[in-house]
Amino acid sequence: MFSLIPWRETRDLTSFRREMDRLFDRFFEGWPFRLGSEDGYWLPSVDVSETGKEVIVKAEVPGMDPKNIDVSLHDNVLTIRGERKQEKEEKEEDFHRIERSYGAFCRSIALPAQVDPDKVKAEYKHGVLSIRLPKTKEEAVKKIEVKAA
Repeated sequence: MFSLIPWRETRDLTSFRREMDRLFDRFFEGWPFRLGSEDGYWLPSVDVSETGKEVIVKAEVPGMDPKNIDVSLHDNVLTIRGERKQEKEEKEEDFHRIERSYGAFCRSIALPAQVDPDKVKAEYKHGVLSIRLPKTKEEAVKKIEVKAA
């Protein structure tokens, strides 16, 4: 009877398991808040983009009060920090539920270009913090036309 069952090497099963683990890891990547260590801190997702004139940083911080967000710039490193405190309470005839979520975060981003710290603008809208950092004049990109010889 053993001759009827195809033999498979264990490395096939090991590689299958590794691939399934990677699939689940990728599925849970990118949730609004990645949990940190046992301290319970969370990190909001951050996008950094660059144009010829400015660096744009967008951070997803839904449900936060802009007063609880601190943005600073030091040695061309942008730091965004804050603490989220959220409480939701529901009362019905047959149940009473209170959900609380707390968490502090700190994200430091080394900027890809020198920026003018006096002209930085930050805006919070619909749970997204947008920070516009104009480049210094030395860093502004000048387009050079290439001519055919």
